[in-house]
Amino acid sequence: RLEHIGFGVVQGEDGKKFKSRSGDTVRLVDLLDEAVKRMRDSLSKRVASGKSHLSPDKVEKAAAAIGYGAVKYFDLRQHPSTNYSFSYDRMLDTRGNTAVYLQFAHARLCSILTKAEVEAKVDLEKIALENEPVVEHDAERALAFELTQFREVLDEFRKDLMPNRLCEYLYQLSGKFTDFVTNCHVLNSQERNGRLLLCVAARKVMGKAMELVGLSPLEQI
Repeated sequence: RLEHIGFGVVQGEDGKKFKSRSGDTVRLVDLLDEAVKRMRDSLSKRVASGKSHLSPDKVEKAAAAIGYGAVKYFDLRQHPSTNYSFSYDRMLDTRGNTAVYLQFAHARLCSILTKAEVEAKVDLEKIALENEPVVEHDAERALAFELTQFREVLDEFRKDLMPNRLCEYLYQLSGKFTDFVTNCHVLNSQERNGRLLLCVAARKVMGKAMELVGLSPLEQI
């Protein structure tokens, strides 16, 4: 079944209908290309400063995934019935409810699990059979609870067809994960295995939710 979902007007930062400087309608392909270009420049600066170790081809792949995803996500996270102002700066911000923030959170999550398998030689499948997630710390409980809300969010999304609902869930989940890894050591703790299970669950839920809103989850940035 197909159902049309109306949406508001995309405005420029001046509050008027979004147009090019010449007054023409802005083409979507041009918006996407510009977003990718800006992300490529940003990622290249991270590599040059030593903050990232992406190879040139991976920079291109990440720039495309984040740039294209940022435009889609910025649109989907708005309530369909409201107008919104188009802004590359807000769209590509590494903080706040943006695809860039989600991608960095997901990459950080994957980094923890990769280090567990490669450096600590942890068998994630084995600990999943022999351990249970740890939910004693406030940050652990908050993350675990947020993970349990995924099915309910999907059910509501199917009923009202509001993609912004799923985007808000993703943002909240990413925030809970960030709080969790900030307050709870994972690899160097006595609760390592239980906390790794929380990370495994978070990766599965976050990855699936990102795919549902058209994002390609990255494992390294």
